[in-house]
Amino acid sequence: MNGAPGLYELLAQLHIDFEYIEHPPAPTIEIAKKYWEGRDAQHCKNIFFRNHKGNRHYLVILNCDYNMDIHDLEQRLKQGKLSFASETRLMNCLGVKPGSVTPFGFINDTEHAVYLFLDKTLQNAKRLSFHPCINTASLIIKKEDLIRFVEYCGNGYEWIELY
Repeated sequence: MNGAPGLYELLAQLHIDFEYIEHPPAPTIEIAKKYWEGRDAQHCKNIFFRNHKGNRHYLVILNCDYNMDIHDLEQRLKQGKLSFASETRLMNCLGVKPGSVTPFGFINDTEHAVYLFLDKTLQNAKRLSFHPCINTASLIIKKEDLIRFVEYCGNGYEWIELY
């Protein structure tokens, strides 16, 4: 299976079942949608930000069909001015490259430096899909299992209304 072996070990340890989809590299939502077609899951967009000072990092997860204006997001998150984090920060915090951003990267965030914001509309989904730390596969898991995974990893999170 493509992705971080430690991720699959942790999912097994936590008894989290998943559906595995292997596909060619899918670094954007538009490309990934081709491989998700017909799957019973809400596909997610994952955006990695840093605050203006660069001392706080955020992962924002929303419905893949929604676009988010960064200025609107700043107002909703109430974390000050935000910018997209660099490739170096992404690798240092989540251990992934651009196009592979995922909450599964929390397995690499031993400092719990990344705070997670989840769009409240995702609470209505039964299953969610994410890359397993590489964009040549996707995993579909139950929403409750995602939360259990995040809590196990120790990262803070909250549900927030983004629309």
